[in-house]
Amino acid sequence: MMETQALDFPKINAVLRTNGTGEVTINGTSHAIEANDEAAVLTDAIRLITETAVQLGRPVRVSTTDPDGHGLIIVSPEGAVSEAAPTKPTSRREQDPLRVGVASPAQPADAKATASPATGAVATPSEETPAQPAGAAPLTSNAAATHAQEPAPASAAAQEPSTRRSLKDTSFLISTPVLEPASRGWRGALTRLGFRIDPSREELAEREDIRTVSQHWPGPRTVAVVNRKGGANKTPTVVMLSAILARYSGAATVAWDNNESQGTLGWRTEKGAHDNSVLDLIDSSQALLSPSTNAAEIATFVHHQTADKFDVLRSDENEEGDHEVTAEEVDIAHQVLTRYYRLIVMDSGNTARSANWRQMIHHTNQLVVPVTAIEDRAEAARLTLQTLESRGGHDAELARNAVVIVSESTDAKRSMSGDALKRAKDEARRIADGFAPYVRAVVRIPYDPALVNGPIRYEALQPATQRAWLAAAAAVAKGF
Repeated sequence: MMETQALDFPKINAVLRTNGTGEVTINGTSHAIEANDEAAVLTDAIRLITETAVQLGRPVRVSTTDPDGHGLIIVSPEGAVSEAAPTKPTSRREQDPLRVGVASPAQPADAKATASPATGAVATPSEETPAQPAGAAPLTSNAAATHAQEPAPASAAAQEPSTRRSLKDTSFLISTPVLEPASRGWRGALTRLGFRIDPSREELAEREDIRTVSQHWPGPRTVAVVNRKGGANKTPTVVMLSAILARYSGAATVAWDNNESQGTLGWRTEKGAHDNSVLDLIDSSQALLSPSTNAAEIATFVHHQTADKFDVLRSDENEEGDHEVTAEEVDIAHQVLTRYYRLIVMDSGNTARSANWRQMIHHTNQLVVPVTAIEDRAEAARLTLQTLESRGGHDAELARNAVVIVSESTDAKRSMSGDALKRAKDEARRIADGFAPYVRAVVRIPYDPALVNGPIRYEALQPATQRAWLAAAAAVAKGF
C-alpha cells in the first residue's frame, strides 16, 4: 500500500489559498507559488512534491493547509495522490465517519484489504466470514451461508400463518446516498484534477447548513429581528438572512421593515421602479386578498433584490407624514404577505412598547436578536429578551428559543490596530458566551467592510463572512 512507504522525512508542508497563491515548504525551504486559481496552484505544488518523491524513490507524506483546515496526503514518484489514513488508531478503535469504505472495528485484524488507487481508502472484501465464538469449528463459505438463514419449509402450506413474513416487512431499497467528492480547498482541487477525495469535516458541516436552509416548511414562517438599541446590526441581519434563505430554498421571501414610522431597510437595499411602502400595501389589501388578483400584482408594492432574490417591503419614508403603524395594520399586512410569500423576515424599531412591535411578536415563529461587540448593544439585547420572557406564554417561548447573532464591532476595526482587532474578537466571544446558556443558539459573525455602508449584497462579502451568515441562517431555519 502506497502510504506504508511514506515516511515523515522529509518534512513537507503545503499551503493553498483562495486568492491563487500558495507555498510548499520542504525541510524548511519554502517555494512560493502564484497561479490563476486553486487548481493551478495545486498542480505546481504537486509537481514540486513529486520531484522530491522521485529523488527519494518512494512516496512522501505532505501536511496540507487550506481555508477548510488541515489534512494529510501521500504523493508517489509517479505523481499519484491519495489521502493519508491516521498513523495511529484511536483508543476506542472507532471508525472515522468521514471515510468511505474503511474497515469497521469488528473486522478481524488479519482480514485482507485492498487500497483504492484514487483515494487510498481501505475497501473491505466483498465476502467475509462471520464472527463466531471462541473454540467453534471454522465455517466454510457454504456453511456460513447456511448458518445465516433458517431452512426453508417444505411447503408454504406447512408454515403457520402467524409466522409467515409479509412483503411489506422487507425492502430492496437499502442503498445509502453516494457521498459527493470534495469541492473545497486542497481536497476540491485534487477532485478537479481527477482524484476522488472525501470532503473535510468543515465542508460536510457547510453542506448540512445548506441542506437546512434549503428546506420548505408547510405553511409560512415569520422571523422577527429585534433589539431595543439602535445600531445593533438589525437591518444587515434582516438582509443577510433574507438573502440566504431566498437563494438556497428558492422560497418566495420578503424582508419587511416594521418600523413604527420610518426605518432604514430601504437605504440598505435596491429600490424598485416605484416609491410604494407598507402603507400603500395596506391601502390596497382588499384587492390583494381578492381571489381574482394575480400573484404578480404584489410587485407593485415591494422592491425586488435582483441578485439576492428576495423582495423588500419598505416602511413609510414620507418626511411630511406622521403616521405610526398600528397593531391592526400589522395584522393586515401580515395577512397579505403570507398569501404571497413563504418566508417573512421582519426588521423592527427600537421601542418594544409600541403596538406594531408587540403585534409583530404575536405573528413571529422565530426570534433573532442581533448585537455588535459593544456592551450597551449586548445589554439592550439582554433586556429585550428579559422583557419577552417576563410576559410569559408565546413571548417567553420565543425568548428561550431565540438565536443571538454577535457581530464584531466596526468601530474597533476602523483603527486597524492589532490590539483593537483582538479586543473586538475577545469582546464578541465574551458576549456570545454570556448569551449561550439562555437561548437556543449563538452565532458569531466576523467584521466585513461590505456590511458597513451602502446597499448590502451577499456576493460582496468575504468567504469567511458568507460562511458565518450561512451558519446563522441554518440556526434560524432549525427553529421553523
